[in-house]
Amino acid sequence: MDPVAILIPAAGFGTRMRGADKLLQDVGGLPLIRRQAQRALAAGDHVVVTLPSTDSPRAQALSGLPIRMVEVPDAADGMAASIRRGVASLPRACAAVVVAPGDMPDLTEDDFTSVINGFRAMPQATLQQGTAEDGTPGHPVLFPADCFVALRQITGDQGARDILRANAHRLRRVALPGRNALTDLDTPEAWEAWRAENAVG
Repeated sequence: MDPVAILIPAAGFGTRMRGADKLLQDVGGLPLIRRQAQRALAAGDHVVVTLPSTDSPRAQALSGLPIRMVEVPDAADGMAASIRRGVASLPRACAAVVVAPGDMPDLTEDDFTSVINGFRAMPQATLQQGTAEDGTPGHPVLFPADCFVALRQITGDQGARDILRANAHRLRRVALPGRNALTDLDTPEAWEAWRAENAVG
């Protein structure tokens, strides 16, 4: 099978955390970014993590993992900068890339695998998008290789929404457990509530 990569955009500044770094929050004894990278490695053939710099604390938290770390000096341009640079770094052989923000602690190895398997099960190249159990769209989102040129050209902080809209005719939704596809934690209050709900210290 042609390889599928997983891209974790992790170059943003997280200003709503008021000085804390959401991607370095301890979850089950690991920094969140390392935990998510490990889950991606268990499901994908190649993992890319974009970072504000390759000597940042986030990069140190990923030390020793067999991933590609990509520096994003223009991270202030928004999510698009991470996606552009991450996709540009992919091996040519990749059949698709799964985009999964690093601040979604409920995403599991099984969730990544479900999205990838959905792509591989289709006779033609389709986009795959994780949803909550009720069908609300979220992440991860898989883009086949024929979207890579468009992904390398996106701008702004809207991610790849325009590409999703342009390819709505071949977008397949994949229901994931609970709200795994939706939970992202951007504030100290959100982290506190999530820890209380999940009994995570």
